[in-house]
Amino acid sequence: MQAEIIAVGTELLLGQIANTNAQIISNALREIGIDVYFHTCVGDNQKRLMEVLETALKRSDIIVLTGGLGPTKDDLTKETVALYLNLPLIVDDKSLKNIKRFFAERGRPFTENNFKQALIPDGAVAIENKIGTAPGILLNINGKIIILLPGPPQEMELMLKDAVIPYLSKTCSSTIFSKVLKFYGIGESALEEKLEDLISQQTNPTIAPLAKAGEVTIRLTAKAENRTAAKNIIKPIEDEIIKRVGDFLYGYDDDSVEEIVAGLLSKFNKTIALAESCTGGLMAHKLTNIPGISQFFERGIVSYSNRSKEELLNVNPETIRSYGAVSEETAKEMARGIRISSGTDIGISITGIAGPSGGSIEKPVGLVYIGYSDSNTCYAEKHIFSGRRRDIKERSVNSAFHLLRKMLQRLGD
Repeated sequence: MQAEIIAVGTELLLGQIANTNAQIISNALREIGIDVYFHTCVGDNQKRLMEVLETALKRSDIIVLTGGLGPTKDDLTKETVALYLNLPLIVDDKSLKNIKRFFAERGRPFTENNFKQALIPDGAVAIENKIGTAPGILLNINGKIIILLPGPPQEMELMLKDAVIPYLSKTCSSTIFSKVLKFYGIGESALEEKLEDLISQQTNPTIAPLAKAGEVTIRLTAKAENRTAAKNIIKPIEDEIIKRVGDFLYGYDDDSVEEIVAGLLSKFNKTIALAESCTGGLMAHKLTNIPGISQFFERGIVSYSNRSKEELLNVNPETIRSYGAVSEETAKEMARGIRISSGTDIGISITGIAGPSGGSIEKPVGLVYIGYSDSNTCYAEKHIFSGRRRDIKERSVNSAFHLLRKMLQRLGD
């Protein structure tokens, strides 16, 4: 079956809020084997919503709408669907009772405009809203399934899980399963070149490359009667991809490089300290998001100024004068300095020019050095990243984690 998601709300078009509902719904439908071919976003305008709805009903079997079910005049989704299908709106007594109870329990008055939230198209089934007021609506008409869900993500997601997916599952005879392979150290074009024949011949599973923040992912997606069968379809292609580019593979699915690093620190019982300049503590922030990391992460220092590099990390002032704060030599001394001062097994440093100003011909914006130090090695990598200041900081930290990952993995070789 083919599905389409329509998100309703002018605030989405203005960019005031992100359309996370479409992502959540797409993921849920994929799990039960329903293909989502279209995402549409439309404002709180009845004429344009009618046009979008007409198009969706011509090309899709399942239409899921989110937003526009509230009590105000610009909440028009339900009214528009009923008008298009020529269905009267009738009171759903159970929904009305639930809405009144919602307000009573909170000591708030039930105003007249809230009454319209209890109206549903004739022939539809209301989906109980367990944490809000507006019920969802499920309508099966003329061979089409139309589902209306509220805009607030918590309310929408609970209805999706408790009512919508169980209902739609009964109509599906297959599942869609995806596995994501994550690569670092190879560009998207180089990866595609090595897999060109597999990509050009893809049927089931499909192969979708995606580049993001200095990494490349390959999403393998198979459709089959169940998850086990889908995994079996994916396995030969996955094995062939790993055979060709496995040296660059670092993780799967929801793996993050920082979580992999934390696991390696635990596995080899190594402690770490960080000295960050241009990234301003971003690497430490990501590392401290991981539960239990305190056993291995001793400290992090934001040594933004030259003075702090000299005083806190024991960087030789002559090194900075001769080579500059953004240099291989300074990065090495920063990494060694934080390791020695903190008494850890490993020190990592990041120093660079995040921009948008401060660059030169010799040292452009985006130039970053990442230092690594342990009892046997002192090493620095040079990178030149593109993008905005935020992008450069993110890519610097990502690359620092990957350098640390590679060094730790060598302990197991």
